[in-house]
Amino acid sequence: MSATAKKSAPMADDIRAAKGGTPLVSLTAYTTPMAQMMDAHCDFVLVGDSVGMVLHGLPSTLGVTMEMMIMHGQAVARGLKSAMMVIDMPFGSYEESPQQAFANAAQLMAETNAGAVKLEGGVAMAETIAFLVARGIPVMAHVGLTPQSINTLGGYKVQGRGDARAMLMADAQAVSDAGAFAVVLEKVPAGLADEVTAQIEIPTIGIGASAGCDGQILVVDDMLGLFTAFKAKFVKRYAHLANDGEAAIAAYAEEVRARTFPAQEHTFADEVPAK
Repeated sequence: MSATAKKSAPMADDIRAAKGGTPLVSLTAYTTPMAQMMDAHCDFVLVGDSVGMVLHGLPSTLGVTMEMMIMHGQAVARGLKSAMMVIDMPFGSYEESPQQAFANAAQLMAETNAGAVKLEGGVAMAETIAFLVARGIPVMAHVGLTPQSINTLGGYKVQGRGDARAMLMADAQAVSDAGAFAVVLEKVPAGLADEVTAQIEIPTIGIGASAGCDGQILVVDDMLGLFTAFKAKFVKRYAHLANDGEAAIAAYAEEVRARTFPAQEHTFADEVPAK
């Protein structure tokens, strides 16, 4: 899929059809300006529940609410014309039953105009994915490291090593068989990610997985270097905006204290200048 050649946003079937072709490009977005910057370059944009940690300072994604996802989804939708928008279902909004998942997924799509929802889980969520797809809700799955399950996973650890390899393969196959149109593989060994990509019929979207996946996604604030205290191994920093931003703020503070800002060109005269 060529981002520059697209005339309209792709749909779930278009993403699914990209399996084995030119790698799919995706980033997270939480605001209109950020969505506008990435629109022409991404095949799909994810409104991730990582917004809780990135923008709201939460310690994990577990405190993210439906209201937060809807607000940020609406903001991102205003900035997109060419890229598909996928929105995360927050923790507690889909695990109880397929019926609960449908009600909340339908609300997210109706109020944000998202093209699909994303939910975490493999074999355990297959029935729910099939239920949603059968009722017109396109679903992107997410297996491997599932951040909403960090309390049971024991933290942000690589998934699928040793005895857990077969389970991860089963999770990926289950979501593919259930009707998901793509699956995110997070923090999965590269060899296993390649094996999953070759085995299942839907595109794999890697984050800390393998260049052999059918696409890649990163948290945009990570790849832009808006954080200075932490960088995951799988993140490549394409810019260092936190350093640039702090330097700009320091320069502003210095000029304010020295009364060199605002200068004359930044202020208004008492009278309208004669033409």
